[in-house]
Amino acid sequence: MVSPKDRFLTVYGRKPVLEALADPDLEVDKVILADTARGPAATEILRAARASGVAVQRASAHRVKVLAGNGKQDQGVLADVVAPRMRPLADVLAGRRPPERVLVLDGITTPANVGMILRTATAAGLGGIVVPRRGVAALDPLVVKASAGVAFRAPVLRCATAAEAAERLTESGYAMFALGASGQSLFEAELPRRAAFVLGGETAGVSEEVAELATGWLSIPMPGDVESLNVAAAAAVLCFDLVRRFSPGE
Repeated sequence: MVSPKDRFLTVYGRKPVLEALADPDLEVDKVILADTARGPAATEILRAARASGVAVQRASAHRVKVLAGNGKQDQGVLADVVAPRMRPLADVLAGRRPPERVLVLDGITTPANVGMILRTATAAGLGGIVVPRRGVAALDPLVVKASAGVAFRAPVLRCATAAEAAERLTESGYAMFALGASGQSLFEAELPRRAAFVLGGETAGVSEEVAELATGWLSIPMPGDVESLNVAAAAAVLCFDLVRRFSPGE
């Protein structure tokens, strides 16, 4: 059975929920409204949901906080938005045509970085972006905002941890390349068509468990006097070098 976390992006707060309900390109599965929510704001949400044909469930304020995963900003309401390209990693790897090239996010905890990576990788036509449920920023309104809404239709692949993703991908025949400050130049490396590229966290970089499974390390040449790039910037360089090498969308 597929977990709801592998089917929906959950947005919370009055404005994000109203925006999701008003967007004709999005399919909202349901709205959950705290039973303590009253007044004009709650009325507006109920009216918008009714106009869109979306069911509204009532729940305790505590339950809404738990489901939103954010106790300060949910404002007593959340919506589950269908993410049509989101799939469990295991299902995709077992399918007939798994993607040739995927990104793996490993310990990236800043929502803005996750959102920008989703936008960039989707624009570059990558077939999958592994966003583990643990160790990476939750796919929440901050990520959606940073992606400029692309997160809803990004090819997100879900699993528990980056280490699990690395193991599954390796077992499925993917070469595993980690990006770091040292390693072979990205622009000079020979890359197989079937490969996974690991982007490490903002502070710690690629985790030890994932690094142990790496086929090799790649670095982005920087002739200027700068130690490293922001991980979202590094992802952009990588993704569009892959566009240069391969036809997107394969």
